[in-house]
Amino acid sequence: MEATAAERYTSGGPGAVPDVTSFPAAFLRTAARLGGGDAVIDGDRRLSWNELRAGARAVAGGLAGLGVGKGDSVALMLSNRLEFFPVDLGAVILGAVPFSIYQTASPEQIAYVVGDAGARVAVVEKGFLETFEKAREDLPAIEQVIVLDGEGGTMSYEDMLAADPGFDDEAAAATVGLDDLLTLIYTSGTTGPPKGVELTHRNLLGLVAGVDDLISFPEEGGKIISWLPAAHIAERGAHYYLPMTKGATVSVCDDPRRIIEFLPTVRPTWFFAVPRVWEKLKAGLETMLAGLPDEQREPAQKGLEAAIAKVRLEQAGEPVPDELAAAAEAMEEKMFAGLRAHLGLDEVLAVNVGAAPTPVEVLEFFHAIGIPVAELWGMSETCGAATVNPPAKVKLGTVGPPLPGVEIRLADDGEVEVRGDLIMAGYRNLAEKTAETIDEEGWLVTGDIGEIDEDGYLRIVDRKKELIINAAGKNMSPASIESHLKAASPLIGQAVAIGDRRPYNVALIVLDPEYAPAWAAKQEIGASDVAALAEDERVIAAVDEAVQAANAKMSRVEQIKKFRLLPEEWLPGGDELTPTMKLKRRPIADKYEAEIEALYAR
Repeated sequence: MEATAAERYTSGGPGAVPDVTSFPAAFLRTAARLGGGDAVIDGDRRLSWNELRAGARAVAGGLAGLGVGKGDSVALMLSNRLEFFPVDLGAVILGAVPFSIYQTASPEQIAYVVGDAGARVAVVEKGFLETFEKAREDLPAIEQVIVLDGEGGTMSYEDMLAADPGFDDEAAAATVGLDDLLTLIYTSGTTGPPKGVELTHRNLLGLVAGVDDLISFPEEGGKIISWLPAAHIAERGAHYYLPMTKGATVSVCDDPRRIIEFLPTVRPTWFFAVPRVWEKLKAGLETMLAGLPDEQREPAQKGLEAAIAKVRLEQAGEPVPDELAAAAEAMEEKMFAGLRAHLGLDEVLAVNVGAAPTPVEVLEFFHAIGIPVAELWGMSETCGAATVNPPAKVKLGTVGPPLPGVEIRLADDGEVEVRGDLIMAGYRNLAEKTAETIDEEGWLVTGDIGEIDEDGYLRIVDRKKELIINAAGKNMSPASIESHLKAASPLIGQAVAIGDRRPYNVALIVLDPEYAPAWAAKQEIGASDVAALAEDERVIAAVDEAVQAANAKMSRVEQIKKFRLLPEEWLPGGDELTPTMKLKRRPIADKYEAEIEALYAR
């Protein structure tokens, strides 16, 4: 049946009009308001807002002395560290366009994005200098390489800071306007060369205003963790532009693999993470609960099941029986409050997940223990977010309604299209690609297939180009199949479903590197490394049991007929995963071609 007009369009209502002329103007206002309070914390090092402003002013003066001005791009290759903030702020105070390079980038990848951006100046961390210098052989336009923490390059960071410490930052920032470029975000390039997404001050300030409208960040006392790569829009939007505008203290986690242990040291008021982090948090809690003595484990499990049942009824709009409500409420003081404190999520005002689909079972689990994880959706071209579930009205399985100032409509084939102030200015040096992506009325095609419900909430079905169309012509969502697989057992760390133009679906599965050894030890299996466990018949049998459980929740055509357990771990930024842990489907298909073909061999 054809969708009605209401099922094809939804709006977040009017957007907020920015009350500042640019992002640096917003930062200067925040620094003046909060002065001596903590702006950035990096281990034992701290910068107050006043100190951060002084550092940014010195960077701006130094870059200006090197000829950097309004509209000039500046390449940054830095890890998550305190210095990122004054460096990037110093550049934007000038109206320059700083952009970050992934730390895992090869010399060829670096040369491509820096050349495409047209940067003449780069600020590079010593640890990445050797790789960057190899790229520089193909970058004759690079005139200055400022080394942050050691020798090499053409100038030290300290010399740049000392060049003009009295620079007038207010006067410089006053020349920057809402429609000037603020940054470039280079797409991951898994389906071709990376595209440089041009984002303006209006784009990002619109995003911040929209998110703040839903979450209402406090004027003081906000706490946020910087832990994703600054080359990704999620990091820049959530952990840089937002706190620098709203005045939240940023704590720096220099290793994304440590984010789970980092949470209790910060106790953030807002936390954003990709689905894999929430999956690992859930697996860790389940391991902890499974290790309790029998007399504690059984009532804890029953209480958790009652709370999950309560969440499911509430989500379905059905009444919750008094007995069930009482059982769930009893667990709040007995267990759930303690679990939130254990995780470091006992002070959150809102928690979000995005960048890839999240299994509903994971969301139900956290809602049950009092952490209302809410999905959001967006892409680099929409500043990372276009729809967000409001904290007080989360609908599991959806990515929420549009932010204020954002419109969503569905094309005839279900493709999601977006319009609003947070839509990119265009792709750098790619006028034809920009015209293909944004029409004359400002609608951006996203490549995602979606559905809009009666409340105007969007549900993402899958990427248009990633849908599995099997040999019989049946369309399926690999992301949905993979979510079922991962939800079936914490043993499964990653899964990729394959079946396009094939007679049936198969899967490549990777064990969770933390949960699998703990599970194996409890089963008295001697091996503890992922490679050995992947070959163990007892592990394979347990994964097969999980696959069958997942299959029971899918239609016959979606079910996984065969799988291969790979003897390795997939790391963020590696061959198989992007830095934010999304699957690189084409590289996976190429790398594991032999394993895939073996699954289809008679």
